[in-house]
Amino acid sequence: MVALTLRRSPSRPRLLELPWSTPLEDWPDEDFVRLPTGTHRHVVRFLKHDGEYYALKELPARLAEREFTNLDRLRDEGLPAVTLIGIATDRTDTDGDPLEAVLITRHLRYSLAYRTVFTDLSNVTQRRQMIDALAVLLVRLHIGGFFWGDCSLNNVLFRRDAGSIRSYVVDTETSEFHAQLSPGQRRHDLDIANENVLGGLMDLQAEGRLSPEIDPIEVVDELLARYEALYNDLTAAEEVPVSELGRIQARLERLNELGFDTEEYELREESGVVRFRPTVVEEGYHKRRLERLTGIVAHENQARRLLTAMRGYGAWLAQTEGEVLPEAVMGYRWMTERWRPTLDAIPDYLRRRLEDAEIFHEILEHNWYLSEQAGEEVPLANAVASYIDVLDRRKDERNILPTDD
Repeated sequence: MVALTLRRSPSRPRLLELPWSTPLEDWPDEDFVRLPTGTHRHVVRFLKHDGEYYALKELPARLAEREFTNLDRLRDEGLPAVTLIGIATDRTDTDGDPLEAVLITRHLRYSLAYRTVFTDLSNVTQRRQMIDALAVLLVRLHIGGFFWGDCSLNNVLFRRDAGSIRSYVVDTETSEFHAQLSPGQRRHDLDIANENVLGGLMDLQAEGRLSPEIDPIEVVDELLARYEALYNDLTAAEEVPVSELGRIQARLERLNELGFDTEEYELREESGVVRFRPTVVEEGYHKRRLERLTGIVAHENQARRLLTAMRGYGAWLAQTEGEVLPEAVMGYRWMTERWRPTLDAIPDYLRRRLEDAEIFHEILEHNWYLSEQAGEEVPLANAVASYIDVLDRRKDERNILPTDD
Protein backbone atom coordinates (compact mmCIF):
# COMPACT_ATOMS: atom_id res chain seq x y z
CA MET A 1 0.00 0.00 0.00
CA VAL A 2 1.26 3.48 -0.86
CA ALA A 3 -0.06 6.99 -1.50
CA LEU A 4 2.00 8.72 -4.19
CA THR A 5 1.75 12.51 -4.54
CA LEU A 6 3.49 13.91 -7.63
CA ARG A 7 4.42 17.51 -8.44
CA ARG A 8 4.51 18.66 -12.07
CA SER A 9 4.88 15.00 -13.00
CA PRO A 10 1.83 13.87 -14.99
CA SER A 11 3.93 11.57 -17.18
CA ARG A 12 5.33 9.43 -14.37
CA PRO A 13 2.59 6.97 -13.38
CA ARG A 14 5.09 4.10 -13.68
CA LEU A 15 6.61 5.22 -10.40
CA LEU A 16 3.75 3.27 -8.84
CA GLU A 17 5.43 0.09 -10.10
CA LEU A 18 8.38 0.52 -7.74
CA PRO A 19 8.62 -1.85 -4.72
CA TRP A 20 7.12 0.55 -2.19
CA SER A 21 6.29 -2.28 0.26
CA THR A 22 10.02 -2.89 0.80
CA PRO A 23 12.38 -0.69 2.87
CA LEU A 24 14.48 1.45 0.54
CA GLU A 25 17.79 -0.08 1.58
CA ASP A 26 16.46 -3.53 0.59
CA TRP A 27 15.44 -2.58 -2.96
CA PRO A 28 17.38 -4.65 -5.56
CA ASP A 29 20.78 -3.17 -6.31
CA GLU A 30 20.25 -3.52 -10.07
CA ASP A 31 17.57 -0.81 -9.85
CA PHE A 32 20.09 1.78 -8.66
CA VAL A 33 23.11 3.71 -9.89
CA ARG A 34 26.00 5.16 -7.93
CA LEU A 35 26.23 8.92 -7.99
CA PRO A 36 28.42 11.29 -5.95
CA THR A 37 26.82 12.27 -2.68
CA GLY A 38 27.73 13.28 0.83
CA THR A 39 26.82 11.56 4.05
CA HIS A 40 23.17 11.54 5.12
CA ARG A 41 21.18 10.83 8.26
CA HIS A 42 18.67 8.85 6.20
CA VAL A 43 18.85 6.18 3.51
CA VAL A 44 19.42 7.88 0.13
CA ARG A 45 19.63 5.96 -3.15
CA PHE A 46 19.74 6.98 -6.80
CA LEU A 47 17.36 5.34 -9.22
CA LYS A 48 17.36 5.26 -13.01
CA HIS A 49 13.75 4.82 -14.11
CA ASP A 50 12.18 5.46 -17.50
CA GLY A 51 15.35 7.17 -18.69
CA GLU A 52 15.46 9.67 -15.79
CA TYR A 53 17.65 9.76 -12.70
CA TYR A 54 15.95 10.25 -9.33
CA ALA A 55 17.15 10.65 -5.77
CA LEU A 56 15.03 8.74 -3.24
CA LYS A 57 15.30 9.54 0.46
CA GLU A 58 13.53 7.51 3.15
CA LEU A 59 12.61 9.42 6.30
CA PRO A 60 9.75 9.90 8.79
CA ALA A 61 6.54 11.17 7.17
CA ARG A 62 6.51 14.43 9.17
CA LEU A 63 10.00 15.39 7.94
CA ALA A 64 9.30 14.21 4.40
CA GLU A 65 6.15 16.33 4.19
CA ARG A 66 8.00 19.39 5.49
CA GLU A 67 10.76 18.91 2.93
CA PHE A 68 8.14 18.35 0.22
CA THR A 69 6.54 21.71 1.06
CA ASN A 70 9.88 23.54 1.32
CA LEU A 71 11.27 22.25 -1.99
CA ASP A 72 8.01 23.04 -3.73
CA ARG A 73 8.12 26.64 -2.53
CA LEU A 74 11.84 27.08 -3.24
CA ARG A 75 11.30 26.17 -6.88
CA ASP A 76 8.16 28.36 -7.11
CA GLU A 77 10.19 31.34 -5.87
CA GLY A 78 13.09 30.69 -8.23
CA LEU A 79 15.57 29.82 -5.49
CA PRO A 80 18.32 27.28 -6.30
CA ALA A 81 17.21 23.82 -5.19
CA VAL A 82 16.79 20.33 -6.58
CA THR A 83 13.54 19.67 -8.44
CA LEU A 84 10.78 18.03 -6.45
CA ILE A 85 9.06 15.08 -8.11
CA GLY A 86 6.87 13.67 -5.36
CA ILE A 87 6.42 11.91 -2.06
CA ALA A 88 5.36 8.35 -1.19
CA THR A 89 3.44 8.08 2.08
CA ASP A 90 1.18 5.57 3.85
CA ARG A 91 3.64 2.80 3.00
CA THR A 92 3.30 -0.63 4.59
CA ASP A 93 5.33 -3.79 4.17
CA THR A 94 3.89 -7.17 3.15
CA ASP A 95 2.89 -7.84 6.76
CA GLY A 96 1.02 -4.56 6.99
CA ASP A 97 3.60 -2.88 9.22
CA PRO A 98 4.20 0.85 8.53
CA LEU A 99 7.23 2.04 6.59
CA GLU A 100 8.75 5.53 6.45
CA ALA A 101 7.90 7.95 3.67
CA VAL A 102 10.11 8.41 0.61
CA LEU A 103 10.83 11.83 -0.91
CA ILE A 104 11.53 11.79 -4.66
CA THR A 105 13.60 14.49 -6.39
CA ARG A 106 15.11 14.63 -9.85
CA HIS A 107 18.85 14.25 -9.88
CA LEU A 108 20.35 17.61 -10.85
CA ARG A 109 22.09 17.06 -14.16
CA TYR A 110 25.71 18.15 -14.39
CA SER A 111 25.77 18.61 -10.62
CA LEU A 112 28.71 17.47 -8.54
CA ALA A 113 29.28 16.75 -4.86
CA TYR A 114 31.89 18.92 -3.14
CA ARG A 115 34.37 16.03 -2.94
CA THR A 116 34.30 15.87 -6.74
CA VAL A 117 34.55 19.61 -7.45
CA PHE A 118 36.94 20.85 -4.78
CA THR A 119 39.74 18.31 -4.99
CA ASP A 120 42.47 20.74 -3.91
CA LEU A 121 41.46 23.49 -1.50
CA SER A 122 45.08 24.60 -1.26
CA ASN A 123 44.35 26.01 -4.72
CA VAL A 124 43.25 29.59 -4.09
CA THR A 125 40.81 29.54 -7.01
CA GLN A 126 39.04 26.39 -5.83
CA ARG A 127 38.82 27.65 -2.28
CA ARG A 128 37.42 31.00 -3.42
CA GLN A 129 34.90 29.25 -5.68
CA MET A 130 33.60 27.14 -2.80
CA ILE A 131 33.35 30.10 -0.43
CA ASP A 132 31.63 32.30 -3.03
CA ALA A 133 29.17 29.56 -4.02
CA LEU A 134 28.09 28.95 -0.42
CA ALA A 135 27.97 32.66 0.45
CA VAL A 136 25.81 33.54 -2.58
CA LEU A 137 23.49 30.61 -1.86
CA LEU A 138 22.99 31.63 1.78
CA VAL A 139 22.42 35.27 0.85
CA ARG A 140 19.83 34.36 -1.78
CA LEU A 141 18.00 32.09 0.66
CA HIS A 142 18.05 34.63 3.49
CA ILE A 143 16.81 37.47 1.30
CA GLY A 144 13.99 35.14 0.29
CA GLY A 145 13.04 34.61 3.96
CA PHE A 146 14.32 31.02 4.03
CA PHE A 147 15.92 29.68 7.23
CA TRP A 148 17.88 26.63 6.09
CA GLY A 149 18.89 25.17 9.44
CA ASP A 150 21.21 22.55 7.94
CA CYS A 151 23.71 24.16 5.57
CA SER A 152 26.66 21.83 5.13
CA LEU A 153 28.95 20.66 2.36
CA ASN A 154 26.98 17.41 2.21
CA ASN A 155 23.68 19.23 1.66
CA VAL A 156 24.78 21.22 -1.38
CA LEU A 157 25.28 20.27 -5.02
CA PHE A 158 27.54 22.30 -7.29
CA ARG A 159 27.43 23.11 -11.01
CA ARG A 160 30.10 24.69 -13.17
CA ASP A 161 29.32 28.20 -14.38
CA ALA A 162 31.89 29.67 -16.79
CA GLY A 163 34.88 29.58 -14.49
CA SER A 164 32.89 29.81 -11.27
CA ILE A 165 30.62 27.45 -9.34
CA ARG A 166 26.90 27.63 -8.50
CA SER A 167 25.39 25.82 -5.55
CA TYR A 168 21.96 24.27 -4.96
CA VAL A 169 20.06 23.23 -1.84
CA VAL A 170 19.52 19.49 -1.43
CA ASP A 171 18.14 18.84 2.07
CA THR A 172 15.43 21.06 3.59
CA GLU A 173 13.83 18.87 6.26
CA THR A 174 14.87 21.30 9.02
CA SER A 175 14.04 24.47 7.08
CA GLU A 176 11.39 27.16 7.49
CA PHE A 177 10.03 30.01 5.38
CA HIS A 178 9.37 33.41 6.97
CA ALA A 179 8.14 36.70 5.58
CA GLN A 180 11.57 38.09 6.48
CA LEU A 181 14.46 36.73 8.53
CA SER A 182 15.47 38.69 11.60
CA PRO A 183 19.17 39.41 12.24
CA GLY A 184 19.05 36.78 14.98
CA GLN A 185 17.65 34.13 12.63
CA ARG A 186 20.29 34.91 10.04
CA ARG A 187 23.02 34.74 12.67
CA HIS A 188 21.71 31.40 13.95
CA ASP A 189 21.65 29.96 10.42
CA LEU A 190 25.20 31.20 9.81
CA ASP A 191 26.38 29.63 13.08
CA ILE A 192 24.93 26.29 11.95
CA ALA A 193 26.55 26.67 8.51
CA ASN A 194 29.95 27.52 9.96
CA GLU A 195 29.85 24.58 12.36
CA ASN A 196 28.79 22.12 9.64
CA VAL A 197 31.25 23.40 7.03
CA LEU A 198 34.03 23.31 9.61
CA GLY A 199 33.09 19.71 10.43
CA GLY A 200 33.12 18.74 6.75
CA LEU A 201 36.57 20.27 6.25
CA MET A 202 37.89 18.53 9.35
CA ASP A 203 36.55 15.23 8.01
CA LEU A 204 38.56 15.81 4.84
CA GLN A 205 41.56 16.67 6.98
CA ALA A 206 41.22 13.42 8.96
CA GLU A 207 41.05 11.49 5.67
CA GLY A 208 44.27 13.11 4.49
CA ARG A 209 42.43 14.87 1.66
CA LEU A 210 42.99 18.42 2.90
CA SER A 211 46.35 20.09 2.54
CA PRO A 212 48.14 20.78 5.87
CA GLU A 213 48.43 24.36 4.63
CA ILE A 214 44.67 24.82 4.93
CA ASP A 215 43.21 25.92 8.26
CA PRO A 216 39.51 24.95 8.29
CA ILE A 217 38.77 27.73 10.79
CA GLU A 218 40.20 30.33 8.41
CA VAL A 219 38.03 28.95 5.58
CA VAL A 220 34.80 29.34 7.56
CA ASP A 221 35.90 32.82 8.67
CA GLU A 222 36.32 33.71 4.99
CA LEU A 223 32.86 32.32 4.30
CA LEU A 224 31.28 34.52 6.97
CA ALA A 225 33.16 37.62 5.79
CA ARG A 226 32.11 37.01 2.18
CA TYR A 227 28.50 36.49 3.22
CA GLU A 228 28.38 39.70 5.27
CA ALA A 229 29.97 41.78 2.49
CA LEU A 230 27.55 40.45 -0.12
CA TYR A 231 24.47 40.72 2.11
CA ASN A 232 25.31 44.33 3.00
CA ASP A 233 25.98 45.23 -0.63
CA LEU A 234 22.57 43.88 -1.58
CA THR A 235 20.44 45.21 1.27
CA ALA A 236 22.16 47.93 3.31
CA ALA A 237 21.17 51.59 3.15
CA GLU A 238 23.85 54.03 2.02
CA GLU A 239 24.02 57.80 2.46
CA VAL A 240 25.71 59.63 -0.39
CA PRO A 241 26.34 63.39 -0.83
CA VAL A 242 24.47 64.81 -3.80
CA SER A 243 27.83 65.72 -5.31
CA GLU A 244 28.77 61.99 -5.36
CA LEU A 245 25.70 60.39 -6.95
CA GLY A 246 28.02 58.40 -9.19
CA ARG A 247 28.61 56.12 -6.20
CA ILE A 248 24.99 54.94 -6.42
CA GLN A 249 25.34 54.12 -10.11
CA ALA A 250 28.61 52.32 -9.37
CA ARG A 251 26.91 50.22 -6.70
CA LEU A 252 24.05 49.33 -9.05
CA GLU A 253 26.54 48.29 -11.72
CA ARG A 254 28.48 46.27 -9.13
CA LEU A 255 25.30 44.41 -8.16
CA ASN A 256 24.59 43.73 -11.85
CA GLU A 257 28.11 42.36 -12.23
CA LEU A 258 27.41 40.02 -9.31
CA GLY A 259 24.34 38.87 -11.23
CA PHE A 260 21.72 40.64 -9.12
CA ASP A 261 19.05 42.89 -10.56
CA THR A 262 17.72 45.85 -8.54
CA GLU A 263 14.20 46.06 -9.87
CA GLU A 264 13.24 48.66 -7.27
CA TYR A 265 15.18 50.96 -4.97
CA GLU A 266 14.50 53.90 -2.72
CA LEU A 267 16.10 57.35 -3.06
CA ARG A 268 15.56 60.12 -0.49
CA GLU A 269 17.29 63.47 -0.58
CA GLU A 270 17.59 65.51 2.61
CA SER A 271 19.98 68.41 3.29
CA GLY A 272 22.26 67.58 0.38
CA VAL A 273 22.49 63.87 1.27
CA VAL A 274 20.81 61.08 -0.70
CA ARG A 275 19.81 57.91 1.13
CA PHE A 276 19.89 54.89 -1.19
CA ARG A 277 18.54 51.45 -0.39
CA PRO A 278 17.73 48.58 -2.79
CA THR A 279 14.35 47.14 -1.83
CA VAL A 280 13.93 44.28 -4.30
CA VAL A 281 17.04 42.34 -5.25
CA GLU A 282 16.86 39.36 -7.58
CA GLU A 283 19.65 37.25 -9.06
CA GLY A 284 19.74 36.45 -12.76
CA TYR A 285 20.35 39.83 -14.44
CA HIS A 286 22.51 38.46 -17.28
CA LYS A 287 20.65 35.17 -17.48
CA ARG A 288 17.33 36.90 -18.17
CA ARG A 289 18.90 39.29 -20.67
CA LEU A 290 20.53 36.45 -22.63
CA GLU A 291 17.33 34.41 -22.68
CA ARG A 292 15.33 37.42 -23.82
CA LEU A 293 17.75 38.06 -26.71
CA THR A 294 18.49 34.51 -27.83
CA GLY A 295 16.32 31.99 -26.02
CA ILE A 296 19.46 30.38 -24.57
CA VAL A 297 19.00 29.21 -20.97
CA ALA A 298 22.28 29.47 -19.06
CA HIS A 299 23.62 30.07 -15.57
CA GLU A 300 24.47 33.63 -14.57
CA ASN A 301 28.23 33.67 -15.27
CA GLN A 302 27.76 31.66 -18.45
CA ALA A 303 25.20 34.23 -19.59
CA ARG A 304 27.57 37.10 -18.78
CA ARG A 305 30.31 35.45 -20.83
CA LEU A 306 28.02 34.75 -23.79
CA LEU A 307 26.70 38.33 -23.76
CA THR A 308 30.29 39.61 -23.81
CA ALA A 309 31.07 37.35 -26.78
CA MET A 310 27.90 38.56 -28.50
CA ARG A 311 28.82 42.22 -28.00
CA GLY A 312 32.31 41.55 -29.34
CA TYR A 313 30.86 39.92 -32.44
CA GLY A 314 28.43 42.81 -32.83
CA ALA A 315 31.35 45.27 -32.72
CA TRP A 316 33.18 43.26 -35.39
CA LEU A 317 30.05 43.22 -37.59
CA ALA A 318 29.66 46.99 -37.18
CA GLN A 319 33.27 47.52 -38.23
CA THR A 320 33.13 45.21 -41.25
CA GLU A 321 29.63 46.13 -42.45
CA GLY A 322 29.75 49.81 -41.63
CA GLU A 323 26.68 50.05 -39.41
CA VAL A 324 25.71 49.29 -35.82
CA LEU A 325 23.09 46.58 -35.71
CA PRO A 326 20.06 46.72 -33.39
CA GLU A 327 20.57 44.48 -30.37
CA ALA A 328 17.93 41.94 -31.47
CA VAL A 329 19.52 41.63 -34.93
CA MET A 330 22.97 41.33 -33.39
CA GLY A 331 21.70 38.52 -31.14
CA TYR A 332 20.20 36.67 -34.09
CA ARG A 333 23.36 37.00 -36.18
CA TRP A 334 25.53 35.79 -33.30
CA MET A 335 23.22 32.79 -32.73
CA THR A 336 23.19 31.74 -36.38
CA GLU A 337 26.80 32.58 -37.26
CA ARG A 338 28.68 31.74 -34.05
CA TRP A 339 26.69 29.85 -31.40
CA ARG A 340 25.03 27.16 -33.53
CA PRO A 341 27.91 26.43 -35.95
CA THR A 342 30.33 26.16 -33.01
CA LEU A 343 28.22 23.69 -31.06
CA ASP A 344 27.22 21.75 -34.18
CA ALA A 345 30.92 21.10 -34.79
CA ILE A 346 31.16 19.14 -31.51
CA PRO A 347 30.44 15.39 -31.99
CA ASP A 348 27.17 14.36 -30.32
CA TYR A 349 28.81 11.88 -27.96
CA LEU A 350 31.08 14.62 -26.61
CA ARG A 351 28.60 17.49 -26.62
CA ARG A 352 26.54 15.81 -23.89
CA ARG A 353 29.46 15.79 -21.43
CA LEU A 354 28.92 19.40 -20.40
CA GLU A 355 26.11 21.90 -20.74
CA ASP A 356 26.10 23.78 -24.07
CA ALA A 357 26.82 27.16 -22.46
CA GLU A 358 29.75 25.68 -20.50
CA ILE A 359 31.18 24.11 -23.67
CA PHE A 360 30.96 27.44 -25.51
CA HIS A 361 32.65 29.21 -22.60
CA GLU A 362 35.47 26.67 -22.56
CA ILE A 363 35.91 27.04 -26.33
CA LEU A 364 36.28 30.81 -25.88
CA GLU A 365 38.88 30.20 -23.14
CA HIS A 366 40.67 27.69 -25.35
CA ASN A 367 40.63 30.14 -28.25
CA TRP A 368 42.20 32.83 -26.07
CA TYR A 369 44.88 30.38 -24.89
CA LEU A 370 45.77 29.30 -28.43
CA SER A 371 45.90 32.93 -29.59
CA GLU A 372 48.24 33.84 -26.72
CA GLN A 373 50.52 30.94 -27.67
CA ALA A 374 50.49 31.85 -31.36
CA GLY A 375 50.91 35.57 -30.77
CA GLU A 376 48.03 36.27 -33.13
CA GLU A 377 44.27 35.74 -33.34
CA VAL A 378 43.41 32.08 -33.96
CA PRO A 379 40.16 31.54 -35.93
CA LEU A 380 37.33 30.20 -33.79
CA ALA A 381 36.89 27.17 -36.07
CA ASN A 382 40.51 26.16 -35.42
CA ALA A 383 39.98 26.50 -31.68
CA VAL A 384 36.89 24.28 -31.88
CA ALA A 385 38.81 21.55 -33.71
CA SER A 386 41.56 21.69 -31.08
CA TYR A 387 39.09 21.80 -28.18
CA ILE A 388 37.43 18.55 -29.28
CA ASP A 389 40.57 16.69 -28.16
CA VAL A 390 40.40 18.47 -24.78
CA LEU A 391 36.74 17.59 -24.30
CA ASP A 392 37.41 13.98 -25.25
CA ARG A 393 39.56 13.70 -22.11
CA ARG A 394 36.89 15.19 -19.83
CA LYS A 395 34.55 13.14 -17.69
CA ASP A 396 30.87 13.15 -18.58
CA GLU A 397 29.38 15.41 -15.91
CA ARG A 398 25.72 14.68 -16.68
CA ASN A 399 25.73 11.78 -14.25
CA ILE A 400 29.33 11.46 -13.12
CA LEU A 401 30.20 8.23 -11.31
CA PRO A 402 32.71 8.23 -8.47
CA THR A 403 35.92 6.28 -8.76
CA ASP A 404 36.28 3.13 -6.70
CA ASP A 405 38.34 4.07 -3.65
